[in-house]
Amino acid sequence: MLKKVMVGALVLGAAQLAVIGPAAAEAKDVSWFLAPTEVEPGGEIYAETKAAMGGCGPATPVTSPGFAAPLQWTIGGNWGKVAGYGKAGKTPGKYTATFTCSNGTKTSRSFTIIGTPPTTTTTKPSKPPKTTPAKPKPKPQVAVKPVGAPQTGGGAFAPMAWDW
Repeated sequence: MLKKVMVGALVLGAAQLAVIGPAAAEAKDVSWFLAPTEVEPGGEIYAETKAAMGGCGPATPVTSPGFAAPLQWTIGGNWGKVAGYGKAGKTPGKYTATFTCSNGTKTSRSFTIIGTPPTTTTTKPSKPPKTTPAKPKPKPQVAVKPVGAPQTGGGAFAPMAWDW
């Protein structure tokens, strides 16, 4: 009797794993990160995945409407590390970055370009005309004319003068 119960439990457990196992595998996302999650317009963004630690080998660059250009994987390392740097675009808002793994899995992460998004109407504010303050005219200098020998400083020291 105990043998029949054990075999039944084993069969039931195997059936549950057969049903739950593939569903759990499909729900698992690829391990990778995008940093920073909030970036200045035109700022630098870093992406990294490690294939040996739940990541994947990327088949495509990371793309997003919030990037100035696709983020290329240019750095390698231990544990199947693949990483790269890219630049954020200029328009503030929330964006999604996506790439495809070499096994066909697509994965994505969100990031925000901080700032106030532009309004739909673009009107240029009018600039007030530039006014430069008038510079005062310099006053002419008065020429001072010396009146004699003592005022000109044109003589020798008196006690040492050689007047013969």
